[in-house]
Amino acid sequence: MKKINFKKSEISKDFSQDIGYSSNYSIKLVNDLLDCMIENICNSDLKLKNFGSFKIINKSKRIGRNPKTKEPKTVSQRNVVLFKPSNQFKNFINFEQNDQS
Repeated sequence: MKKINFKKSEISKDFSQDIGYSSNYSIKLVNDLLDCMIENICNSDLKLKNFGSFKIINKSKRIGRNPKTKEPKTVSQRNVVLFKPSNQFKNFINFEQNDQS
């Protein structure tokens, strides 16, 4: 499986080319969309129909281990974002993988 890393500038360039928006407007659109998503995830769960849902979960402090040295280390308490894909998204991914086989 090929790993693709997108930059916001590349996404806005795609918007600009595909939809015909100016590059400045496309950059603002991408930034506003991501800011809106982050704000909503921080305030509550974010659900995007036919795509999936994002929510913040709190991970407790725990004892971890350095895989190289096997040395125990305390992993601090932290918040992480959990993404759960929708059934339609999962079906699309599974259909795409079956087509490539």
